[in-house]
Amino acid sequence: MARIMIVDDSPTERMIFAKALLELGHELVEAEDGEEAEKLFFESHPDLVILDVVMPKKNGYQVCRSIRTRGEYDSVPIIMVSARNQESDRYWGLRQGADEYLGKPFDVKILIKKVTEHLT
Repeated sequence: MARIMIVDDSPTERMIFAKALLELGHELVEAEDGEEAEKLFFESHPDLVILDVVMPKKNGYQVCRSIRTRGEYDSVPIIMVSARNQESDRYWGLRQGADEYLGKPFDVKILIKKVTEHLT
């Protein structure tokens, strides 16, 4: 299956993501802040990223922009999942290069559907 990076400063949120994705047989890489996410992304080369927005050190917008500025990673899908779920937040996330933007609380079934769509 795919290698998926989960980036969220909440251990509970990471656990929810991980449980759903491990059941599908995916390999996981986890980061709890933006700086760790950037480092691990470029080391592990995930097939897809699930990215929170509000995190310590670097926010999800900054991480997304950093990934997208390197052209060789344009094809790696980024799904932002954030409690910041106003239309302006969604717009800004997509402007930074995210492929999807889901608000928290989220439906795990929708997340799995989006992950599956982007990996096929």
